Amino acid sequence: MRTDTSTSAEVRCKVDRLNVETRTACHDPTDPRPLTRVVVGILARRSFDAVHVLLAQRPPGKVYAGYWEFPGGKIEIGETALQALARELDEELGVTVNGARALVTESFSYPHAHVQLEFFVCDQFVGEPCGREGQRTIWQPAKHIGVTPLLPALLHPASRVLPALAALSARRSDA
Repeated sequence: MRTDTSTSAEVRCKVDRLNVETRTACHDPTDPRPLTRVVVGILARRSFDAVHVLLAQRPPGKVYAGYWEFPGGKIEIGETALQALARELDEELGVTVNGARALVTESFSYPHAHVQLEFFVCDQFVGEPCGREGQRTIWQPAKHIGVTPLLPALLHPASRVLPALAALSARRSDA
């Protein structure tokens, strides 16, 4: 007789997988590991009548190397989310953020970390983004991001990030 010691959250994660890799993220509110706060900057700009957002490809040597993500990083002790956002986007892309607004906050459990992702839309910035850490960057239409693979947390059924960007794009095209 086989005994399955998986928790209900682990089973739910196995069922919810969107890709075949075993490193797929899932939302697990019972994850006992400390929550790592991460700020994520979605650089956005209008190009004709569409909103485009910037994605960066994770460089070799990092967890999920080769996956596409919105740039950002850990919020350091003593920093606010907006301070961390400004620091991370300067370090990673060489841009100065002049304005950002909260989009969504989501928690996900990866095999390597339990993270709280605080997403911000940044449509007021100075400088042309350039990968300062060897990462490739690409602008994509907000309502249809076509690069793959995306980080698993973005593709999880519970994530509201991509639908929120599509809605943002629709609202802006009506303006």
